[in-house]
Amino acid sequence: MSGHRTTRSTGENTMSVTTTPEQLIADSRTRIDALDDRIIGLIQERMAVSTVIQDARIASGGRRVHLSREMEVLSHWSDALGKPGTALAMTLLELCRGRV
Repeated sequence: MSGHRTTRSTGENTMSVTTTPEQLIADSRTRIDALDDRIIGLIQERMAVSTVIQDARIASGGRRVHLSREMEVLSHWSDALGKPGTALAMTLLELCRGRV
């Protein structure tokens, strides 16, 4: 199987680099792992912010869960990613507020 050929310009010189499918896959998996780490960090940050909101809502006499807000979140994810986005949003909401 032939490799993917990339041309890179370095100042006055142009060099050709051949990437094998195996290397492309390995590099892409490394990038996916890094993206997953960033996504996990963002979810953890979202969970912390959600806790602040829930604590403030409860302290002011409100309920822990605001259903109309959750519907907005579900709609946002569904609009962006379709039906799988709704499933992701449900999981995200459960992580951030616990089971209802």
